[in-house]
Amino acid sequence: MKALGFAAYSGAGKTTLLEQVIAALRARGQRVSTVKHAHHDVDIDIPGKDSWRHRQAGASEVLLVCDKRLALVREFATEQDLDVHAMLAELRSDVDWVLVEGFKHGDLPKVEIWRQPDPTSGKAAKPLRFPDDPSVVALATDDAAQLPLQPPAHVALLDLNAPEAIVDWMLAHASRFEYQAPQGGTAS
Repeated sequence: MKALGFAAYSGAGKTTLLEQVIAALRARGQRVSTVKHAHHDVDIDIPGKDSWRHRQAGASEVLLVCDKRLALVREFATEQDLDVHAMLAELRSDVDWVLVEGFKHGDLPKVEIWRQPDPTSGKAAKPLRFPDDPSVVALATDDAAQLPLQPPAHVALLDLNAPEAIVDWMLAHASRFEYQAPQGGTAS
């Protein structure tokens, strides 16, 4: 499997881009899994349902299963600083691509997404990550002319509004993204 991260500050369009990239990869016959890092409490279980009641009773894991899908809900005894490699280990390895949204401090190769804020918003532009993050392999932006700093030659410049072209780039460089779990444990 190939693994590629997509990292940006909130509101830059990570999820919208990933929806388009997933659809474009699927249209080309690629099997895709995703990992989404959330910075808030997530609960996919419905209060009052049997699986929710199992968790409330103290089950540390509940596997919800039907004929079309399964979902694993795992409770941690204490808050965890989860590692992207541990999350990848939870997935099936027989997919073509795993796209990771978030985990911007992780060491997976990643596409940085950057947008110049609307001038009427009064918000300042967010800093670019690629100068300080050697894991950034590409920069996707909606307006390269507005970048405060141009990426070096080893960081591809991609059009955020051209997801098909981003997928072309991903497929052309697929060998760079073959996932190998770190030796001797995981890294964040």
